[in-house]
Amino acid sequence: MMDQSPKAFVFDLNGTMIDDMEFHVRAWHALLNEDLHSQKDWDEVRRNMYGKNKEVFVRILGEGHLTADEMEHWSVEKERRYQKAFLPHLKLIDGLDGFLKEAKKRDIKMAIGSAAIRFNIDFVLDNLNIRNYFSAIVSADDVKHSKPDPETFLKAAHLLQKKPADCIVFEDAPKGVESAMNAGMKTVVLTTMHQPDEFSKYGNVIAFVKNYQDAFLQTLI
Repeated sequence: MMDQSPKAFVFDLNGTMIDDMEFHVRAWHALLNEDLHSQKDWDEVRRNMYGKNKEVFVRILGEGHLTADEMEHWSVEKERRYQKAFLPHLKLIDGLDGFLKEAKKRDIKMAIGSAAIRFNIDFVLDNLNIRNYFSAIVSADDVKHSKPDPETFLKAAHLLQKKPADCIVFEDAPKGVESAMNAGMKTVVLTTMHQPDEFSKYGNVIAFVKNYQDAFLQTLI
């Protein structure tokens, strides 16, 4: 049980609100291997698939392998392929719809703080018609430094006019949890792509949940 109710929730998007990370890995893996002929295996792509798309290209292919224009082109192409493949499966993680409704009813401010580009965030919010729940959105386009830098979550807290300590972050990835820790925020981890032992070095995790039907979440609202 929390000592007091949080004043704000900040949600990562991919793997946290929607269970789509396998589709991102699939899109990256195909692009890197079939189009860019890099011969990267699935696990390597999965491990390095965080942050802004241009950072992913540099991390996996090396500095200078692609020009800025080429990275922009392939980044857009990757997201188009991801959206086309995932759209038939697009839905909120179980229980999240009710959780969002209850939080809004109790006047808990909510934001999205994601490394996704605005193009992908809009894809989710508009297709699922959930934009009205969120008072602020921070995307990859809105920050200079990617997670695990705290900029994304600190900016979300600022836009919500809340102190970092009054925010709870919902995340699915170790780098996201580290970002929240660096921002001074507690974190609830969705185990969609990573297991609890992968978060052992982070002291800001208050719960691991499979979905938003977990009884622990009722203690937050």
